[in-house]
Amino acid sequence: MTDSPPNEPAGARFREFQDRVDQAVGQRRGGRGRGHDGEQLTVPVADFTSYYGRPILKPPVWKHDIAGYLFTGGLAAGGALIGAGAQLTGRPGLRQVGRWTALGGVTASAYLLVHDLGRPARFHHMLRVAKLTSPMSVGTWILTVFGPLAGVAAITELAPRLPQHGVLGLARRLMPPVGNVAGLAAAATAPALATYTGVLLADTAVPSWHDAYPSLPFVFAGSALAAAAGVGLIAAPAVETAPLRRLALAAATTEVVGGRRLERMGLTGEPYTQGRSGRLIRAGRVLLGVGTVAALFSRRSRMLSALSGAALVASSVATRFGVFEAGMASARDPKYTVVPQRERRDRREGRSPAEKGT
Repeated sequence: MTDSPPNEPAGARFREFQDRVDQAVGQRRGGRGRGHDGEQLTVPVADFTSYYGRPILKPPVWKHDIAGYLFTGGLAAGGALIGAGAQLTGRPGLRQVGRWTALGGVTASAYLLVHDLGRPARFHHMLRVAKLTSPMSVGTWILTVFGPLAGVAAITELAPRLPQHGVLGLARRLMPPVGNVAGLAAAATAPALATYTGVLLADTAVPSWHDAYPSLPFVFAGSALAAAAGVGLIAAPAVETAPLRRLALAAATTEVVGGRRLERMGLTGEPYTQGRSGRLIRAGRVLLGVGTVAALFSRRSRMLSALSGAALVASSVATRFGVFEAGMASARDPKYTVVPQRERRDRREGRSPAEKGT
């Protein structure tokens, strides 16, 4: 798109830009582009590169630290849920793996978030306010509450290594009940931790994230459970992993159903199927399928169980990075912002195809 003369009124420049968008929308629907008064446009087809050199939407400043944060936060939440379930069903080995997974995931999440913010003080500053209408504020408090609970639950797993007498012996006896309470409390906040990042992305103006608000929390919930189940299949005793195989199947179903809805959003669903983001999403889906099937047949094979777990963890990584890349791609390409806006405006005004010049 070429620049207009400096003395041309801003309104005229914007009118020309709108005409280009109208023409592109018309050609996308199979019609011929026309201007606002019905005249045939002679301007070239809009390429949606910019509005006179200015981006339509400012891309997010987030780096890949945030993509990693999306994964580790979900892993921590899934680990806490598995640890609590193992605690209630008498599976000590699986409980220990779930608790340490939760602590490791939330520690990595805190590091990645602070690294993206640039200074640790900025994380502290976000705790000065608790705003229920802000997913970022709510998510910061969820992470702050979940982290210490997961830490206490994991550290109490060290109780059997303490001496049986003296002060440490008393601590040895007190730590398991404290860990059980902390583990259940962490599990109570885990669903919010697993899904709030989907709400956070959908609350932005990034087209492919914003339009996916009904589906992203389900995709992230399924991905979180799949990753945590994968770690459990790798590290927990084989005799205690039967629930993880059923959990992997449920997680895969939830994630695939939500992922299919992402791809059916229309124009803003394209980044989930095209380019680098599309390749990551497809890779995640293949790994999820392989990991789930392998988990169902891994009852007697420790190696197959470990391979299925690795596939489930890798699928979660690919899915989170794929969703992140899809949003960034939609923010860079102005067509994902302009065309849906024009279509929504036309629907609200009830304009017919003839009136829209298409």
